[in-house]
Amino acid sequence: MGHDIAVTSEWGTPNMVEDGVNPELLLGGKYGHSLHIWDLRKRRHLQALDLGAEQQMVLELRAAHDPTKAYGFVGVVTSLKDLSSSIWLWHRPNGGSNGKFEVKKVIEIPAEPADPSQLPPLLQGFKAVPPLLTDINLSVDDRFLYVSCWGTGEMRQYDVSDPFNPKLIGSVHVGGIVRRASHPAKPGEPLNGGPQMVEISRDGRRVYFTNSLYAAWDKQFYPDGIRGWMVKLDVAPDGGIQLDPKLFVDFGDLRGHQVKLQGGDASSDFYCYP
Repeated sequence: MGHDIAVTSEWGTPNMVEDGVNPELLLGGKYGHSLHIWDLRKRRHLQALDLGAEQQMVLELRAAHDPTKAYGFVGVVTSLKDLSSSIWLWHRPNGGSNGKFEVKKVIEIPAEPADPSQLPPLLQGFKAVPPLLTDINLSVDDRFLYVSCWGTGEMRQYDVSDPFNPKLIGSVHVGGIVRRASHPAKPGEPLNGGPQMVEISRDGRRVYFTNSLYAAWDKQFYPDGIRGWMVKLDVAPDGGIQLDPKLFVDFGDLRGHQVKLQGGDASSDFYCYP
């Protein structure tokens, strides 16, 4: 962002991540639950914004591309209260270039009830599938926010023209811990994994995502093993998304992760704000 400020999030220390989710630490609220504001010019810490210990794994950050705007979004993987995921808006009040930052929850995505026999051991006691919001991405014009629900197998599109009042305007399902939704290119074939790392073309008309998070986490939440894939969404000019029925990349035993587009994309090209 163009204010000599960095914003960082908290996931967990390496020993809390490398071998998968540690249930004891998670239920104890030991994973990250804060944002941190840094002064890049003076190289010092300015603020810690604590979202609350129940908000576990404050993960992906997306700042506004417009360099004059001092706001952005951050995704929280899960809530200890009800397994929901959420998205929070960090901002300076009244758009000011100085002063303290504040943070506000603007989106909440509920868990979905499920038969315990269909759940991995880690989730059976909860009798629900958490969304497990693992990635978010913001279009270059700062209009649309894409939200990956790796657990429920849903990709959501929000209109965030007013960042304080996001509106859900699009949704597709593919994969998912219980749903195992198929793709139009493979009708009737159950898919595992779910929407994960998401990338947007600079013109905002194409969205790509893959289905693998991290090997140890893949094994915990999809114990039958993930078969890697990548898919594409087509985006209507005024919002709305649908799966491209012709594009399904099957990686087999390989697990695709980060998608980068030739010529630039929304998460790389902050300097391309129109």
